[in-house]
Amino acid sequence: MKILFLIFHGFEEANGISKKIHYQVKALQECGADVRVCWLDDTGGGKRRMIDDTVLQDYGEGIKGKILKRTGLGCIARYVRENKIDTVYVRSDHNTTPFLIHLLRQLKRAGSKVVMEIPTYPYDQEYRGLPLGYQRVILMDKCLRRLMTRYVDKIVTFSNHTTIFGRPTIQIANGIDFDAVPLKKQHPEDDGRLHLIAVATIHPWHGFDRAIRGVSAYNDAVRPGMPQVVLHIVGQGVPAVMDEYRQLAEAAAAKDSVIFHGPLFGESLDELFDLCQLGIGSLARHRSGITHLRSLKNREYAARGIPFVYSEIDDDFENMPYVMKIPADETPLDIQKVLDFYRSVAMTAEEIRTSIIEKLSWKTQMKQVIENL
Repeated sequence: MKILFLIFHGFEEANGISKKIHYQVKALQECGADVRVCWLDDTGGGKRRMIDDTVLQDYGEGIKGKILKRTGLGCIARYVRENKIDTVYVRSDHNTTPFLIHLLRQLKRAGSKVVMEIPTYPYDQEYRGLPLGYQRVILMDKCLRRLMTRYVDKIVTFSNHTTIFGRPTIQIANGIDFDAVPLKKQHPEDDGRLHLIAVATIHPWHGFDRAIRGVSAYNDAVRPGMPQVVLHIVGQGVPAVMDEYRQLAEAAAAKDSVIFHGPLFGESLDELFDLCQLGIGSLARHRSGITHLRSLKNREYAARGIPFVYSEIDDDFENMPYVMKIPADETPLDIQKVLDFYRSVAMTAEEIRTSIIEKLSWKTQMKQVIENL
């Protein structure tokens, strides 16, 4: 099977979405598929549509390049026809336009199957409160997405929905490439504090403000014999959200208790995970109207072998003894309860990791996609 994995952006080494795509491609290849990746290179000022490491089309620089990267999609259809691609796996970027619809129509006429991954569903409420540019994107998507999905065979979802926009779904979970995610090691220095780690491309629905307020309230009331708590926030995100988090930490005099690391990857990220004892998942998915989610970050925490906290419903972890569920509301994270929970976890890091290896590898997940086609 020849698969073109189509995305509408580039790659960043520290970005979780970039890592996920590489893992998915590797998993499809391990399942026997011939996979090429079509992506957008906008480094160096120019805009280039790429197939793996080869330039498919150079759109140029400036305004011309910005326009053509959205409108000049005919090169993709031509590549699919000339290379007899069986299946095009499209990762939705909420970028439904007449040009994308025309591309999908061309792909169907060429005899290719079209599968579209919608990473989070429903997603309309994720745009609430964002700047006007984002609102234009979601308005266009709302107007055209049902027309677009006429040319989509199936939609890959990480939700429990059996149909999305009138099309049947393939339900999978976010997976893990266990070769790329190391098991947590015992940190050589134990300073007696509880270190929490929160990793994300940060948006309002991650709800890390709940954790900041909780850490601040706990440390303000800490008494002799009680460990201090440090929250490590890793990643970048919506600037307004990051500014809010920093201001919240400063206002609560929690600067020493809340550390903003920015994006980390490789050994730097591994070393921080070795220091931290517990992971913070999404704490406010209710803000975007989502109750069920199979978060990639929950899986990374489990693969590294650390307990973690979240507020949504994740069917793969609901009854696991190394998971703490908190209410899906706006209350601060109760750090005393987090500390009590952490002390109650009897499983080792290796046991936590082993509990998900067979079920949640990317190869297992992407095999379901191939079998459904």
